[in-house]
Amino acid sequence: MTIAHEEAVIDAAAVDAIFAEARTANSFAGEVSEEQAQAIYELTKFGPTAFNSQPLRVTYVRSEEARAKLVETLSPGNKAKTASAPLVAVLSYDTAWHEQWDKFLPVYAAPKAMYDVNPELAAATGNNNAHLQAGYFILAVRSLGLAAGPMTGADFAAIDAEFFPAGDQKSFLVVNIGQPGPDAFGEAKPKFAYEDVVRTV
Repeated sequence: MTIAHEEAVIDAAAVDAIFAEARTANSFAGEVSEEQAQAIYELTKFGPTAFNSQPLRVTYVRSEEARAKLVETLSPGNKAKTASAPLVAVLSYDTAWHEQWDKFLPVYAAPKAMYDVNPELAAATGNNNAHLQAGYFILAVRSLGLAAGPMTGADFAAIDAEFFPAGDQKSFLVVNIGQPGPDAFGEAKPKFAYEDVVRTV
C-alpha cells in the first residue's frame, strides 16, 4: 500500500485500476459496446474545465472505411494496433466552443467577449481545456475496466482534413480502447518520485 491508497476515498482496487496498476496497452481484444462508449463520455464530462467550457469533442471510429482512412494518417508504429483495436477515438476540440456559452455557462456570459475579439486566446483555451478533458477520458476508460492506448504519433492536419474538413474541430489525440490483448504491456517504465518533481514554496 502507498500513501495514495491510504489517503484515497475509493478502495485500493479502484486506485490500482485507474492509476497505480493501469498501463498503456499496445494490443487489444474483445469488444467495446455502444453503452460503454457512451459511459466513457458520461464520466469524462464531469471533470472541471475553464468556465465549464467543455471544448472536447469525441469521434468514435467504427466503420472499416473510416478506420482505414485514420490508419493511413498514423505513424508506422501505431498503424497495426489501431487497425485491430475494438474501438478508436479521435479527440479534438471545438474551434468555436465559446459560441455555445449560453449552454455551458448561461448565468455568467461576460467573459465570452474576450474570446470573441481574440481568436488566438479562444483557440488556446479550447486546446488546453480539451487536453485536460483527454486526461479525464483516459481515466474514464480505465474506470470501466478497459485499457486505453493514447497516441500523438499521427498527422493531425491529415486527420482534420479527412474527418473535420469544415475546420470546426482540431484533433490532437488518438486513443485505442478495448480489453488488453496478448503481450499488451511492455516492461513498466520508471516514474518520477515526489521529491523529483514537487516543491513547496
